[in-house]
Amino acid sequence: MSGEPRPPAGEQADPMPGDATRPIMAALLAWAVPGLGHLYLGRRWRAIAFCVIVLISLATGLALDGNLYRVVPEQPLSLFGTLGSMGMGAPYFLARWVFGYEGDIEGFGYEYGSAFILTAGLMNLLLILDALDISRGIKS
Repeated sequence: MSGEPRPPAGEQADPMPGDATRPIMAALLAWAVPGLGHLYLGRRWRAIAFCVIVLISLATGLALDGNLYRVVPEQPLSLFGTLGSMGMGAPYFLARWVFGYEGDIEGFGYEYGSAFILTAGLMNLLLILDALDISRGIKS
């Protein structure tokens, strides 16, 4: 017990007084690089663990020749896969534009690899929410 009063059940704690940009910065950093938002918030071990988990999931997907989703004009639902994959932030754009990665539909692990890549993006989206909760004082 830290001695600080906790808000009554059902109420949210206020963000740190005078620092309204802290949650926004934490969310942007968490999206840009997996774990960076947590590092910004002083949660070093959590940041390292989350970064490693997301990057291992991405690396596994790439090694299995999975699909790095992109919008396909004739397939409107491809937008959801693309947004989910983009949730991993900079690693998505590095793989797509710097390394020109697309995946190999004839690869032995294409479907599994696609699932790993999408999972990396969706996991990071959840970690952004975690960083937001921490920065707002809702979660410790």
